[in-house]
Amino acid sequence: MSVAATTTPRVPVLADLIPGTRARDIALTLGGTAFITVAGYIAIPLPFTPVPLSLATFAVLLTGAALGPLRGSISAALYLTLGLVGVPLFAHGASGWAFSSFGYIVGYVIAALIVGTLARRRSDRNVWSTLGLAVLGSLTIYAFGVPWLAAFLGVDLITAFTLGVLPFLIGDAIKVAAMAGVLPLSWRIVDRTGERS
Repeated sequence: MSVAATTTPRVPVLADLIPGTRARDIALTLGGTAFITVAGYIAIPLPFTPVPLSLATFAVLLTGAALGPLRGSISAALYLTLGLVGVPLFAHGASGWAFSSFGYIVGYVIAALIVGTLARRRSDRNVWSTLGLAVLGSLTIYAFGVPWLAAFLGVDLITAFTLGVLPFLIGDAIKVAAMAGVLPLSWRIVDRTGERS
């Protein structure tokens, strides 16, 4: 039996429907980084927490799901790396690592990887599984952001949770709902136009 006959075909993510190979992947990865950057600049400072309200988390989750685990996580890692070396990509033109929300940005890379992996397993095809995908991605970002916030501010985890999670739950619910609408709808359009591979 040949190797080709035993290999399971790779499940496509939305970006795989765009023709091309390496040049496409590079362009999509850079586009993902640009999307996260632009979304991160859409940030609102809140008077009761040092963590700004930002659209970057939504961009990271959408990038991971649309581009898949490799391209999505590289997009987020490039965003992180460029900001670390001094390019002012983060919210309010920040860069480096010495600020309260840096842990969330580290979490972006892992969240994009997880969400992309789940999308590769068709979890972005219906509303309920997409809700789960988006919630897991959000929890992953918090899992990195809250401990960093606690350490940076010198507070306990409960205080960090109060400052770094509770103020954002309503916004996260809206982002998760948007993901659950956009991704399955995109796949329905693909199905109707016969573009799915």
